[in-house]
Amino acid sequence: MPAFMIDNEAALRLFFFVAIFAAVAVGELIAPRRALITSKPARWFANIGIIIINTLVLRLIFGAAAVGMALYAAQKGWGILNNVHVTYWTAVIMSVLALDFVIYLQHVMFHAVPALWSLHMMHHADMDIDVTTGTRFHPIEMILSMLIKIAAVAVLGPPAIAVLIFEVLLNGTSMFNHGNLLIPSALDRVLRLFVVTPDMHRVHHSVFPTETNSNFGFNMPWWDRLMGTYRAQPSLGHEGMTIGLNQFRDPTLLTLPRLLILPFVGKLGNYPINRRGARTPD
Repeated sequence: MPAFMIDNEAALRLFFFVAIFAAVAVGELIAPRRALITSKPARWFANIGIIIINTLVLRLIFGAAAVGMALYAAQKGWGILNNVHVTYWTAVIMSVLALDFVIYLQHVMFHAVPALWSLHMMHHADMDIDVTTGTRFHPIEMILSMLIKIAAVAVLGPPAIAVLIFEVLLNGTSMFNHGNLLIPSALDRVLRLFVVTPDMHRVHHSVFPTETNSNFGFNMPWWDRLMGTYRAQPSLGHEGMTIGLNQFRDPTLLTLPRLLILPFVGKLGNYPINRRGARTPD
């Protein structure tokens, strides 16, 4: 089974992307959590355009990317797990957990370093949050993220199947936890013990810097609790909170071309961690 998955990596990625995207999109229509305040067709045109650009850029530059590095590291004997004796599936589980923690730390770093925040704020500038927001990242941020993942894979030496599982999970859970989905609070409390839920992650998209700089996890919810960055609920409630960034409140200025140049012309605001504004609500 692992060999089959690796040989059909691109097809499996596409299958899970389409299936999860469709499931979340339908769920948003049936049971939306919040009323949208901007034009959905305009947002989706921009956000899906970014998905297409990122897919082409990453495939053009990296090819097999992190999975390819895992295969190469195994051939060369690179990485911790290629030099210690653990069972195959133990290595898979350890690898998925370790890579998820790396992405958590990466996310914190993109909020902490102003130059990196200038890239990441394109993701946060969305004034609504739904399934398309989960894959709305600037192409340069995606390139840097892939370089970080490749380096982590070279150091860790995970099985290639673990990298594929991790990336499919990360992509799928990102679409899920950005979904505009109404989940009963009792169920949400149980789910967020195991996975980042939409209500948990939505706090991270608040206009208040104290809330933006919390709940950094995309996939597994435990890192925020362990690292002290967990915030259970937004201060104004999910219906009352404002999504986005204070400095970008005109949806007509958030078109696809403008989003691509946003890191170079947009104001950072008071959002980077350790700035004075990160401790205030505006």
